[in-house]
Amino acid sequence: MNPAFLDAPAWEAFLRQYPNAHILQTAAWGEVKAAFGWRVARLVVGAVGAQVLFRPLPLGLSVAYVPKGPVGPSEGWKALWPALDARCRQERAVFLKVEPDVWEGEAAAAPPPGFRAAAHAVQPRRTLVVSLRGREEDLLARMKQKTRYNIRLAARKGVTVRPWDDVEAFYALLRETGARDGFGVHSLAYYRRVYEVFHPRGEAALLVAEYQGEPLAALMVLARGTRAWYFYGASTGRHRNRMPTYLLQWEAMRWAKARGCAEYDLWGVPDADQEVLEAQFTQRRDGLWGVYRFKRGFGGHLRRAPVWDQVYRPWLYRLYLRRVRAA
Repeated sequence: MNPAFLDAPAWEAFLRQYPNAHILQTAAWGEVKAAFGWRVARLVVGAVGAQVLFRPLPLGLSVAYVPKGPVGPSEGWKALWPALDARCRQERAVFLKVEPDVWEGEAAAAPPPGFRAAAHAVQPRRTLVVSLRGREEDLLARMKQKTRYNIRLAARKGVTVRPWDDVEAFYALLRETGARDGFGVHSLAYYRRVYEVFHPRGEAALLVAEYQGEPLAALMVLARGTRAWYFYGASTGRHRNRMPTYLLQWEAMRWAKARGCAEYDLWGVPDADQEVLEAQFTQRRDGLWGVYRFKRGFGGHLRRAPVWDQVYRPWLYRLYLRRVRAA
């Protein structure tokens, strides 16, 4: 079966068959990445397809990346790999990284022929997924008691949450959070592009938690089909005793539930087993450990995603792995 390479409108028409395909496989996400140096290709073979991103490297080389794809029934993916392989070779890819939209333990989680299980992921490998099914009282009942208490405490202490469109102020909060907690942030233009692309589609909300008009915390949540993802969040160090981040997450979940979502992905916890997470979270603050204590309280289920690499230039791939380990 011959592959078809689609433009953005044709790809969106293809995705209408799959309303629960991951938001990172939408043409809109490809548009965001294309604005920041990536080349985008979208190919379909039969009932399955993939949006693949190419990051240009010196000497005409590239890195290829399929975020949360392919799209379509996993039993049909094998028909897609030869076409994807040919395109990667055409783009002189050092390697192709695929982060499929499945969880470890599912039948589709094993690497296909020609791929290897990868040591490095672009998106967080492990996350907590909160069920939004049932009444709001049911969601609260599934949370840890302290989290429920903090949500209500924030409201009692005068914290309010509302939609926001001040991306520049959100970015200032992000930079403050990154400097405090030691993580990098994208540019203001990046967050503005994400918001301007997805918010008019009804697929993103920027929410701010305030006290007496002062922004204390904010987040951007994205949603498609029955799933929502907490992508970006920030907070100031002021008035932390008012627990604004708890009420903020709760309102983001309420927003997702109101638009028909059944799951809310908290998007990233340390890549460790449940027993290790529970044994160490009170002592550790490095990396994602600093947010695990907060996220665990919302009653989510721990999930881990597979990551696969197909290698075309082994010595450059080994160099890439060394740089990743040193970072």
